[in-house]
Amino acid sequence: MLQHLETLKMKMSEIDYLKLSSISNHKIHQFIAEAAELCNPDKIFICSDSPKDISYVRNQAIATGEETPLTIPGHTYHFDNPQDQGRDREVTKYLVPKWDSLNKNLNQIDRDEGLAEIKELLKNSMKGRTMIVLFLSLGPLNSIFSIPCMECTDSWYVAHSANLLYRPAFKIFQQKETRNIPLFKVLHSAGELNGKMVSVNIDKKRIYIDYIEDTIYSVNTQYAGNSLGFKKLALRLAIRKADREGWLAEHMMLTGVYGPNKRKTYFAGAFPSACGKTSTAMIPGNTILGDDIAYLRNINGICHAVNAEAGVFGIIKDVNPIDDPLIWEAITTPGEVIFSNVLVKDGKPYWLGMGCELPKDGINYSGYWYEGKVDEEGEEIPPSNKNARYTISLKALKNCDPELDNPMGVKLGGIIYGCRDARAYVPVQQSFNWSHGIIAYGASLETETTFALVEEEGKYEINLMSIQDFVSIPLGKYISNNLEFGKKLKECPVIFGVNYFLRDKVTNEFVTSKLDKRVWIKWMELRVHNEVDAIKSPTGLLPKYEDLQKLFSEVLNKKYTIEEYIKQFTIRVKENLAKINRVEKFYRENAPEAPQELFEELEKQRKRLMEAQEKFGGYISPENLS
Repeated sequence: MLQHLETLKMKMSEIDYLKLSSISNHKIHQFIAEAAELCNPDKIFICSDSPKDISYVRNQAIATGEETPLTIPGHTYHFDNPQDQGRDREVTKYLVPKWDSLNKNLNQIDRDEGLAEIKELLKNSMKGRTMIVLFLSLGPLNSIFSIPCMECTDSWYVAHSANLLYRPAFKIFQQKETRNIPLFKVLHSAGELNGKMVSVNIDKKRIYIDYIEDTIYSVNTQYAGNSLGFKKLALRLAIRKADREGWLAEHMMLTGVYGPNKRKTYFAGAFPSACGKTSTAMIPGNTILGDDIAYLRNINGICHAVNAEAGVFGIIKDVNPIDDPLIWEAITTPGEVIFSNVLVKDGKPYWLGMGCELPKDGINYSGYWYEGKVDEEGEEIPPSNKNARYTISLKALKNCDPELDNPMGVKLGGIIYGCRDARAYVPVQQSFNWSHGIIAYGASLETETTFALVEEEGKYEINLMSIQDFVSIPLGKYISNNLEFGKKLKECPVIFGVNYFLRDKVTNEFVTSKLDKRVWIKWMELRVHNEVDAIKSPTGLLPKYEDLQKLFSEVLNKKYTIEEYIKQFTIRVKENLAKINRVEKFYRENAPEAPQELFEELEKQRKRLMEAQEKFGGYISPENLS
């Protein structure tokens, strides 16, 4: 232990040396020493929990040019390389030792080969820079949910983002009882930067996950989804940990929904990127507990959940004062906010769908931008990237739930699986039971790929529980874990499926508005407490017209017609049968270990649809089912 500390002493100030010396976990010293030897930084900065250290990180992000201040106090902006503005599936790989194997659908590389490759890319990558060492916690501090974690990075922007998004935990690492607790580790370097402090060697971008050592390596990238190891990268490690220990790590938002007499019911929700997760978590009148990653545990037979994070790294496209008033207020008033890959003009950020006319020129990730500017392929460059983001602490939001840091988490009343399905699923429905919900809505979740991924948009794919990219255990085992988790609960959360993207068969227009989700979630809250009835359909329990009519009036002050209801909640038999066929085919090809219960539940749904078709035809109005 002393040997590692002495090696590091040469690169640290006396204060930083004392900070690191106060941590007695020799594995931490070893990780930092090996990272420093490999990456060769000029200096090492140890970030404690002190306001002074956290402020220093932010100031350095500005001083180095990785971030630039905007007119509103506390606001800054950051640009990523044009080819580095989303999660990159192709170069994100698991490091798999020769004695192990993962699902064929997971991107992977031999562990020895991958370690050699990424360490060669990291070699001397921090020369001339400072390595920032962060100590953080996934989940509330001093909790059964807590996972201690640390990141070594040479990007002040990445470090600043981490301090906004996660709970500082330096004091936890100082405690002797944490000396031998397993932790997640991240080593990141932005690699070579250009004059604008942007990563340039994008062709050498690599994000490798070593699940043997619970370590993530990331190089030649700054985009937070690739460089902040505690986002989806650490989720992959948490899923393996949850599998071993009997809990669930999920790609879910958490929100508190108010019902009659100020009753608050907590919901978790899994939605693929750009499918309405953050906007659902931020519905006015409710509270937000989390927008991305949740940990679920069985505590005395009750499902409790926490937010693994403490901030929001949200897609800013279409955030406007009408649809997202709470987010809009938070990101347009003084306070700490990082905007990434937006358009900047006269010290003000602009983005697509913000509800006002955008400037005809300004600065964006492409440099000086003007209307009609094209890239090297001749494609027109938008003023702001579709995947532009804002980073903010949850506590900066007026509707932040007071239970955010509760070590016991909150009791879940409902779980929502949201898809992006133009063809089949109705806007909201309730499962018949836990198993039906997990399989028909969760495991069968099908969605269009979106701009949050670096690949072609508009393709449909199965995205089980909106977590498929991150499942580092066999898919069938993951489904079994979810099924078994519910069977061990004394009281199961009620499972719902939602689809904000159903289109009219003739006009191809959306059959719901962006605001309708405010009604759907109020209906779900009432259903959790059995305070309204529902109609049994082949695919789930549907709202009754009179209940929605009342809710639309109360929530949106809007008249809701029977014609709208029928258009939205007509069961499209042919489309639903085709969906079942695609889901079944996917699991037979990609998850040979899938539980038989999955196929049995799909067959039950197929049978219900075919029987209803015989009786009512291919398009079944909810009026025929009531």
